[in-house]
Formats: sequence, structure tokens, C-alpha cells
Amino acid sequence: MADKNKKIYIAGHRGLVGSAVKREFERRGYTNLVFKTHEELDLTDSNAVTDFFEQEKPQWVIQAAAKVGGIVGNNTFPVEFMMENLKIQNNIIENSYKYNVEKLLFLGSSCIYPKTTPQPIKEEYLLSDYLEKTNEGYALAKICGIKLCNYYNREYGTNYMCVMPCSLYGVGDNYHPQNAHVIPMLIRRFHEAKINNIPETVVWGTGTPRREFIFVDDLAEAIVFLMENKNADDIGELINIGAGYDMPIAEIAELIKEIVGYNGRLVYDTSKPDGTMRKLIDTSRINNMGWHAKTDFKQGLKVVYQDFLNRKIL
Repeated sequence: MADKNKKIYIAGHRGLVGSAVKREFERRGYTNLVFKTHEELDLTDSNAVTDFFEQEKPQWVIQAAAKVGGIVGNNTFPVEFMMENLKIQNNIIENSYKYNVEKLLFLGSSCIYPKTTPQPIKEEYLLSDYLEKTNEGYALAKICGIKLCNYYNREYGTNYMCVMPCSLYGVGDNYHPQNAHVIPMLIRRFHEAKINNIPETVVWGTGTPRREFIFVDDLAEAIVFLMENKNADDIGELINIGAGYDMPIAEIAELIKEIVGYNGRLVYDTSKPDGTMRKLIDTSRINNMGWHAKTDFKQGLKVVYQDFLNRKIL
């Protein structure tokens, strides 16, 4: 039985993943959660992070803090995506060791896997081929984080777990017109087109790449499941967390168009990059441990669109 008073630091608690993890811990009755806003704690500042760990001394750490963005942002600002993520994760991992954190969970991203790799993608395919160039900087930073956690486990006997989720969507997503990921980007674009009676709307790329999406609350449930029940030795280098199926971008766009209620025509801008053509991950290892994603994709999209409306993004 997990200690519900265990001191847990959630780095990135206002982000898509961190906020969902915070909700899940609270739902399960945990009472000693620690979190700081960016204004209160700059995670790229090594001295500030050291001071925080020295003062708080968390027992568990969830490393969900990251600089994230869509394909355009990653491709345009590789220095920023690589440098900021390296600084954030190095500071958290190093201080977790220095201040004797019992268990740390590090979040990767599906872009860590090679651009062309057998499907579904198994954990052991990491670093087996070349990365997708459009988000290589971000991917390399995440790979460094995974390797650093693994090295600490091997050299110092720490208990640092690395999880690799597929693409995410959910409540509290980023709807920035240039830097958002595909689902919030399309929700915003189709909603704007609907309210402005625009007869046709552009979707970037060819629409043919296939993507796997997991509802972020399902991911949060998996994270807490692992924290309560598993250790680094149980999962090895990293473990995949996904929905178990993928869909073409064009099919996803049509589904979002239906949910938003946009009646115009979709035009595919083939001058924009598609990115990796497919990245369905193999979730058999975590499924065999007893965890499965449960949120229906269409129902999840309806929840997300209602969240977009409630937040009055436009």
C-alpha cells in the first residue's frame, strides 16, 4: 500500500502532463505534493534547483517539465529546444541523486525513436537508426535524459524510471497558433474557421502520416501505477506508454472537424513537412504489467474541445 503522505515533487505541474499527474495523485488521496511555477523556480538555473531540493527534500520526483512544441517550433528553434531541455533535466536528475530521492520518473517522447523503424516500435529500437531531422534537437535532449537516468541506476544504484509516451492530447493543452501540436492546432484552426464562416481550411502536410494519441489522463494513471508498483529494475532502460492503435492525420482531422462542427473543406498543404510517417509504439510490456489505456479517442476529443471552449482561447 502506497504511503499517501509521501512528499512528491511534480516538475512542470502546469503543463499538459504535469497537471494531469497532479490530478491523478490528488484523486488517489496523496496529500504532500510539491510544485513551483516557472516564476517561483527557474529549472534551468542550477543554483536555484539545488536550493529547492535542499529545502524541500522530496521523496518522489516526476520530471514532466520540458520545453515542448510542434514540428514548426522544433524545426525553427533547435538550439532552444535542445539547450533548455538539457538544462532542466540535468538539474533535476543531478539534485535527485544529491538529495537522496527514493524514486524518479523521467518522461521521454516518441520522437526519441528512429524515423524509420519496424512497427510497432519496441523499447529496444532506441538509437538503432537516424532520428527525424525536424525535431532532432528535442529528441537528442530526451535521449540524453534517458541515458543519464540509466547511468545513475547502473553506477549509483538509484531508482530512476523512464517512460516513453506516444503523442498526447487532453485538458489544458497548448493552443498557440504556431507552436501547438497537431490536435490543439486543428481544434483552434477549425473553430476559427467555423466562427468566421471560412469556406476552406488548410491542414499541414499530406495527411497520410499515421499517429497514435493517448488521452493525457490515461498517461497520468500509468505514471502513478508505475510509481506505486514498479521500480527501475522492473522496466529496464525505458517503457512505452500508448493507446495501442494509430490513425492517419487526415482521418484525425475529419474527426476533429466533425466534433468542432466545421462544415468547410479541408485543403492539404503538401509544402509543409509530414515528419515521421508512422510511430506506433509497442505497449505490450506495460499491458502485461496490468495497465491499459481506457479513453475512447472520439470521446476524449469531445472533452478536449469543451475544455478549449471553456478556457475561451480565442
